[in-house]
Amino acid sequence: MIESTAPDKVLARKKRKTSEVIEKSNMMEGNAVGENEPVSNFEKPWTMLVHKKVQPGWVAYNPDIMRPSSLLETANIIKMISWNVNGLRALLKRKDENSFLQLAKKENFDVLCLQETKLQEKDVEQIKQSLLDDYDNSFWTCSVSKLGYSGTAVISRIKPVSVKFGLGIPDHDGEGRLITIEFDTVYLVAGYVPNSGQKLERLSYRVQQWDPSLSSYLKDLEKKKPVVLTGDLNCAHEEIDIYNPDGNRKSAGFTDEERMSFEDNFLNRGFVDSFRQQHPQAVGYTYWGYRQGARRWNKGWRLDYFLVSDSIADKVYDSYIIPDVNGSDHCPIGLILKC
Repeated sequence: MIESTAPDKVLARKKRKTSEVIEKSNMMEGNAVGENEPVSNFEKPWTMLVHKKVQPGWVAYNPDIMRPSSLLETANIIKMISWNVNGLRALLKRKDENSFLQLAKKENFDVLCLQETKLQEKDVEQIKQSLLDDYDNSFWTCSVSKLGYSGTAVISRIKPVSVKFGLGIPDHDGEGRLITIEFDTVYLVAGYVPNSGQKLERLSYRVQQWDPSLSSYLKDLEKKKPVVLTGDLNCAHEEIDIYNPDGNRKSAGFTDEERMSFEDNFLNRGFVDSFRQQHPQAVGYTYWGYRQGARRWNKGWRLDYFLVSDSIADKVYDSYIIPDVNGSDHCPIGLILKC
């Protein structure tokens, strides 16, 4: 065994330092890194390109550098936020900097759509009292077939022209999954698409009944005004939208049947995935399971969307993900639409 001389030790330290600088540079630029890199020690893990099958040209979605500049306050726009909160009462109890109220202050949205509120109808009035000032219009639908399950809400500072709950089909409307808000120039449909289940027990219902019914409903609305569909649509459409595609071929949200249904019923019928249109090669997740520190390691899925009628796709100024907001296993997403 030969001991290093002093110059050798200095050289070794320089090599280690250079390696650390390169590693940090890769993290900052969103370059691909191995699974064993110290993502958990990095304060913004979403800026790292973490994917099992990285393709040439893919980059990590980083809102700090990939969002367009802010529009003037006088611009005629509507700003919408959607968030699967995974239990609204629990979220409202949070006091940390990324809580519900801080999100409202940070984003200054016009409309907020919530999914998986898990409220019962008897709880709504009390919850409404603890919500936001300056948002005088709120609309809630709760599951009546299974209490404390599912549920959606829309909170708006803009007074709508009309409001409708559900699809108008009893077989679909017992779980509080859909609210339609009519504004002057657009319909906003806030939805929470049924999960196919851990054993895919609801897969056939999802792709053979729910998706086609929702698609037909949207096309009927479109005869009058363009449509924005938002919410947790429970489908990672392409391999770029999920950290481990090969390991989830038979998992709810990434089955071939769900992905084909997503295409056939929405994308092929004139609705545009606004985020993917703006960022065709960006890996950006909106959901991370609680197991094995998935969010800390940025091993996620993109399940939340703003789909827009093709006729207004060119009016989308920004479709974005807000990955730094905690409080749920999903993060919020946003859409800025020119009116």
